Amino acid sequence: MQIQVDGATLNVEVEGDRDAPAVLFWNGGGCTLRMWDFIVERLGDGYRTVRFDIRGTGQSSPAADPSQYTLEQYAADAVAILDALEIERSHVWSMAWGSRAALAYAALRPERVDLLALYDIALDPPDVPAQREGSREAVRKQEAAGIKRFERPSGWREHANPDSVRPAMRAIFQGFDLAAAARELAMKTLVATGDHDPNLPSSRDLAAMAPDAELVVMQNVGHGSVLQRPDLATAIFTDFVEANT
Repeated sequence: MQIQVDGATLNVEVEGDRDAPAVLFWNGGGCTLRMWDFIVERLGDGYRTVRFDIRGTGQSSPAADPSQYTLEQYAADAVAILDALEIERSHVWSMAWGSRAALAYAALRPERVDLLALYDIALDPPDVPAQREGSREAVRKQEAAGIKRFERPSGWREHANPDSVRPAMRAIFQGFDLAAAARELAMKTLVATGDHDPNLPSSRDLAAMAPDAELVVMQNVGHGSVLQRPDLATAIFTDFVEANT
């Protein structure tokens, strides 16, 4: 569906029973809502899943004004989506770049969040070459252990307006204090990161900052854990929800 918000039209997909617990997803950097396809399949009928492309990415329109590419605006967009769907509260699940946006959303609108799951998060600037090398090493170890390699979902990086993706991603550099936000999180938080992800040290720091957080380190997993191991990522998320509801 298409939902009109201030200065943009957002591409949104909703699945599941209206009475099931809702999960709001935040996409990884440069990704579209298609990145969650294999996750949504695994969650099945037990959840009402809400996915969206932030303004300027995927099938959402660019922002009418470049000043709207901010984490505060994305949080307001998420609230507008949930309001349109008549969802008062939801769990939140994110990956990598999206975990920064989800952290900001949870800090700005804690009354809308039940449980928060931040995968592959870092508060430091990303080391992209190290992320790629760590992921390659993790995949080699998975293959040696007999774990099948998962393909990427179709359309996971296809954008209707490619020129607006970079401005949309740069919202994380617009001055929002993520460390302060982590220290004030009001909900139970899962921080899950692969042992081959260079974001792991920063994830450890964030888990120590947050008032009520637990850290799960995924064995032989690199950056982009949701895409690399959707089976393991889903199992960790559902165990977290079941243990805390």
